[in-house]
Amino acid sequence: MKIAMFDTRAYDRAAFEAANASFGHAITFFDVRLTEDTALLARGHECVCCFVADRLGASALETLHAAGVRLVALRSAGYNNVDLVAAARLGLPVVRVPEYSPHAVAEHAVGLVLALNRKIHRAYARVREWNFSLEGLVGFDLYGKTIGIVGTGRIGLAAARVFRGFGCRVLGFDLHPAPDAANAIGFEYVSLPTLFAESDVISLHVPLTPATYHMIDAAALATMKPGVFLINTGRGALIDSSALIQALKRGHIGAAGLDVYEEEEGIFFEDLSNRVLQDDVLARLLTFPNVIITAHQAFLTREALGNIATTTLENVSAFERGQPLVNQVRAEDVLRPSVPA
Repeated sequence: MKIAMFDTRAYDRAAFEAANASFGHAITFFDVRLTEDTALLARGHECVCCFVADRLGASALETLHAAGVRLVALRSAGYNNVDLVAAARLGLPVVRVPEYSPHAVAEHAVGLVLALNRKIHRAYARVREWNFSLEGLVGFDLYGKTIGIVGTGRIGLAAARVFRGFGCRVLGFDLHPAPDAANAIGFEYVSLPTLFAESDVISLHVPLTPATYHMIDAAALATMKPGVFLINTGRGALIDSSALIQALKRGHIGAAGLDVYEEEEGIFFEDLSNRVLQDDVLARLLTFPNVIITAHQAFLTREALGNIATTTLENVSAFERGQPLVNQVRAEDVLRPSVPA
């Protein structure tokens, strides 16, 4: 099939070119994001391949449909950037990559905890300036601490295994628990209020849906243990950023590790080093010494990139052959809650 791949970087191209040697699709790579303004670039292609920063609203989808596109292939697990109702109305199937490397994201989440706890980012900056003082760098042993995992899908379970390896007590919350996995790994399911109240570290691993939008708001933050570490490698809008800033200012939140940000579009994945950052909320978050922000890179491992490319091209090939689309996502998936409303 002819595939128009939007919002690509060198690492995307390398991974897809290598994987496509086994599939033989015709891929056109575009640097620009897919929006209603750029959708016409897909004319002459049967499939568009999109990433998390692309915006597939109703207008963009209508343009794609009119241009002859028959399939939307997401090279991500999340699908909140697609109007699935409009896609269904237009007869445009949407497929995704539900699993590429849960270990990549889980390990990045744990890495953020370790960096924040042992002040590695601050120690690195000090030593670069020949400051070898240890004042202000005291951390704590992870061993014996309580870790709350919100969302126990593949990534959440991978994170639970790593934290259990550190000797942590792990609590899990999910509307669809996996008791066998909990028994095998050695963690317990609790209610969300209990997880908030008892956890020393909380790591978010749920998708963004109407039910999970700003699930971490001022009220939720107030119920958390003072000094808690909050980690988000899921979707930025799981957290109300303004409420997080206030909790950080009060000292109620001990640290935050964010690989995602609710207004990251147009900022993350771009080099803005020669510009003035226009987002005042993000700029304020970057001033806290106990906050680490990475630019949506938790997925970025060789293994994950290879799996993303292979699964995406398998999805396209299945559509081309008229086979069942096992990774199709439908409008009703958006309405299925992941946390209590």
